[in-house]
Amino acid sequence: MTNSAPMNDSSVRACFSADYAEARAKFIALAQQADASLEHHVLEGQLGAQGETLATDVALFGASGDAPLLVLSSGVHGVEGFCGSGCQLALLHDTQLLQKAHERGVAVLLIHAINPYGFSHLRRTNEDNIDLNRNFIDFAHPTRNPAYAEVQALMLPAEWPPTAANAQAIGDYVAAHGDDAFHDALVTGQSEFADGLFYAGTAPSWSNRTLRAILRRHGEGRRRIAWIDVHTGLGPRGHGEKIHNGLPGMTENLHQARAIWGADVVAAWEGDSSSRQVVGHAATAVIAECPQAEGVGITLEYGTDDTAAMHALRAEQWLYRHPHAASAGQRAAIKQQLRDAFYVDHDEWRGMVAGQCRVALLQACLALGR
Repeated sequence: MTNSAPMNDSSVRACFSADYAEARAKFIALAQQADASLEHHVLEGQLGAQGETLATDVALFGASGDAPLLVLSSGVHGVEGFCGSGCQLALLHDTQLLQKAHERGVAVLLIHAINPYGFSHLRRTNEDNIDLNRNFIDFAHPTRNPAYAEVQALMLPAEWPPTAANAQAIGDYVAAHGDDAFHDALVTGQSEFADGLFYAGTAPSWSNRTLRAILRRHGEGRRRIAWIDVHTGLGPRGHGEKIHNGLPGMTENLHQARAIWGADVVAAWEGDSSSRQVVGHAATAVIAECPQAEGVGITLEYGTDDTAAMHALRAEQWLYRHPHAASAGQRAAIKQQLRDAFYVDHDEWRGMVAGQCRVALLQACLALGR
């Protein structure tokens, strides 16, 4: 595959990887070939599923200073890194788009595998069971979500697969409280159950600290920063929903995002997204770390099979809580189920993912550049 050739099914497929170790090796090799400035942030004290080094790797095209910066990040939710890494590798092959950014004076920053542990070990969460998109909070005021205590035992039963009685109990809760209240209780985030779902943690995680340091280093002095963070699991299969990454009430910032990426940018805090509003998502870190910049961003949320995602998360969390209760076969099946829920191993889906990401990158490049 050459960088200048049009991408077909086989060339797009080659941008995606079978596991974290392959994705990292490809990312580093392609970034070196493209003469990017590379840096490696190693997660000490942890190894990958194959005994490999775990790291968040960063590639920069363009100079530091006050030039506008376009950020493309992957793997905030580890297992979702298969998709985000593929988008980043597709960009590294795309000499035309990189040249366009250079001509317009836009620096490009790729942050690969923000949560390398989850990517490698097929977890959505990190090495401490923290959901990174709940971890970027003021820990003097941790996330209080008392309703979560009512649903944890329902969602994480002692045995797996869950019984018919468990399904009935969940149905009874939803009937009594309503679907919106149930989902808010579950996914908003919580800081009290360290082995639970959507755990925010009680202190900044390694990935939190590392990402903030990367943003401070590369965002210093920038006038404008546009950030695309790649996620999967919600919405129609293959569709990349563009979700505003600002905080609730940032109406002007939402208008700026729509000016860049189109009128179909939605905001969870306005209630028109497939994602619910959460507390502590990672992309808000640019507000604190680069206060001098006009920062705007979106999550590209690619649909897979969202009817399977929550069941897969529950199963994998049961495995985390009961590591010795599963047979080797059951463990492998649960991990594969989670991977399948957040990554569609099909050329058509990969092509849709890469194509939509390229459009979003080009839109940002044109809006930021001179």
